[in-house]
This record gives sequence, C-alpha cells and structure tokens, in this order.
Amino acid sequence: MKNGTKLAVAAFALIAFSSSSFAQATATATATATIVTPISIAEVVNMNFGNVAVQTATGGTVVMTPLGVRSTTGGVTLPAINGTVTAASFTVTGNGTYTYAITLPASAVTLTSGANTMTADTWTSTPSATGALTAGTQTLNVGATLNVAAAQAAGIYVSGTPFSVTVNYN
Repeated sequence: MKNGTKLAVAAFALIAFSSSSFAQATATATATATIVTPISIAEVVNMNFGNVAVQTATGGTVVMTPLGVRSTTGGVTLPAINGTVTAASFTVTGNGTYTYAITLPASAVTLTSGANTMTADTWTSTPSATGALTAGTQTLNVGATLNVAAAQAAGIYVSGTPFSVTVNYN
C-alpha cells in the first residue's frame, strides 16, 4: 500500500503539472504606420541688398532684416535710389500643421565682382528657429549682414555659391 500511495501521489503531481503547462493565453495586436507628406522648401525670391555706397576711409555693414528692411553701420550709406531690395523668401510645404526646425547657413557667403569680394553672414529668419505649417505651407524669409570694406570697388556683387536654408520636421 505504501507503493500504491506513492504511485498515486506521483500520478497526481504529473497530472497537476501537465494541466498547468497547458494553461495558455493569447492576445493579438495590429501594426500601423502613417506616411506623412515630405517637407520641402523652394526659393521664391533671392536676397538683394540693393544699392549701397561706402566712404573711402571707413567700411561698415548693411543689415537686411527678414522683412527686407535695411540699416547701415560705419561708413556705409544707402543712396536715395534704392535699387532692388529684397530679403530671401522661401515657401515651406509639408504635412498639415506640423512644426519644423530651421537651419540657416553656419558660415559667410562670399559675393564677388571680378576680383573684388564682400561677405554676407549673421543670418536671421522669420520665423526664427522653428516654423509651423498652416494647412501645409508657410513663408520663410531670410535676412543677413553684408560686410562692406572701406573703398569697396563699385560693381555688381553676386554670390558664387548660393546659401542654403534647411528645414526638418520636429
């Protein structure tokens, strides 16, 4: 009977362990993805500092705001005949009402007229740093500072390499 009891206890243990190993539960989940409209930026208007005059002895700067308003420092003046004055303007397009980061040039751009050069730097934008798309679009305006040397030679100065403005979704 001792062996019978041991056998019964062993059988019960096997049954108990085997029934618990068959106790399972299963759940399911779905996978989703949303494809968003890629962000893009397109140049609408190039930057133009307009007509600028400089004294022979003193250089200075022309500061162009993102709204296209100019001011000067040092020996630089703005003649009565402005010429074409425009801040750079871009159209940013993308998904709905997303926000995006703006990266302006990190270095100066050189403008040349023959062998003569000037630089543009200190980039600013409206909006600044972060933009917000409204119905998938926004205008981005960019200004900069033009550095004019004393006795800067007369001429039409153009950047040999365009400057880049980068936008990325936040």
